[in-house]
Amino acid sequence: MPMPAEYQRAADQFDAFLTDVRDACEFGSRHQAFTTAQGVLLAFRRRLPVADAIRFAGVLPALLRALFVSDWDPAEPRRAFTTSEDALLEVRALRALHNFSPDGAIESVAWALRRQVDVVQLQAMLCTLPPGAAEFWATDDGSVGRRAMEWRALGPPRGAGTEGRNP
Repeated sequence: MPMPAEYQRAADQFDAFLTDVRDACEFGSRHQAFTTAQGVLLAFRRRLPVADAIRFAGVLPALLRALFVSDWDPAEPRRAFTTSEDALLEVRALRALHNFSPDGAIESVAWALRRQVDVVQLQAMLCTLPPGAAEFWATDDGSVGRRAMEWRALGPPRGAGTEGRNP
C-alpha cells in the first residue's frame, strides 16, 4: 500500500494552516501563528475528557493532530468551558513573553482549521462533544470583525459542501 496522501502532504498542509492563522491574526510571521495555534489547541484539549480529545484529534490533519496531543498530561485536571475571555487568557499564557495572540485568536484559528479539514466531519464531531465544544470553535459570531470580508475572498473552508478533504 502506498503512503497515504495525508502523510505525504502533511508539511504542506501544516504550512498552509499556519499561513492562514498568520494572515487572520495579522501577524508578521508563522512563528507567532504557531504559538497562537498551539495555545488554542491546548486550551480546547484541556476541556475534554481524554476519550473525546482522542476522537477530536482524529479529524485533524496529521501535524495538527501531533500538535494537539504533544506533551499531553492526561492526569491534568479538566477545565470547564466557560467564557471565551477565559479561554483567550489561557491561550495567551502559553509562552507569555513571546505570545502575541490577538483578541480574535480563537476565532482566527477556528477559521484556519476549517480551511484544512472536512467541515461536515468536524461539525459532526463537535456535536458529540461536551456542551461548549462547538461554541469554542465558532467563527460566525462577528468577533472576527473586519477580516471576515477578506477571508471570504480567500474562498470557502476546505471540505465545505463536499465529501472528504480537498486535495
